[in-house]
Amino acid sequence: MQKVHVDKIVIHMGVGEAGEKLVKAENIMQEISGQKSVRTIAKRTQPAFSIRKDQPIGCKVCLRGKAAEDFVRTSLEILEKKLYASQFDKSGNLAYGIEEHTDFPGQSYDPMIGIYGMDVNVVLEKKGIRIARRSIQKKKLPLKQRVSREEAVKFMQEEFGVEVQ
Repeated sequence: MQKVHVDKIVIHMGVGEAGEKLVKAENIMQEISGQKSVRTIAKRTQPAFSIRKDQPIGCKVCLRGKAAEDFVRTSLEILEKKLYASQFDKSGNLAYGIEEHTDFPGQSYDPMIGIYGMDVNVVLEKKGIRIARRSIQKKKLPLKQRVSREEAVKFMQEEFGVEVQ
């Protein structure tokens, strides 16, 4: 019950506008992750960036299980297995960015598409977290079942061979 595992990964690409640019980003996301992406919409209007509320401005994909672990391994190879301690939050989750989609295997630069970056958010959990999420007899999650920052760093070092600076 105390073993930490990767629950899910959310990969997000923000392009800032709808249209052809967003469609290209969705196609790239599908090639990289192997799943169809979901569009993200703007929560509020920001005239400085020409963004209106409820306008689609990005796409995201959620990976779980074996696909999630494979994606983490691939993306950490791109980062040369180096992470910073500031990329881990107090709940044991971590987030990092990948500057170019062309770094992934099988991807090449195409001037018609351009270069897109992405954010990767990794959620780490222990077994037994369901007691805090279920609808009947919901309980507070005990401290020993929560993933701390130190446990997350140790897990990433042991499981994926990451160097944390």
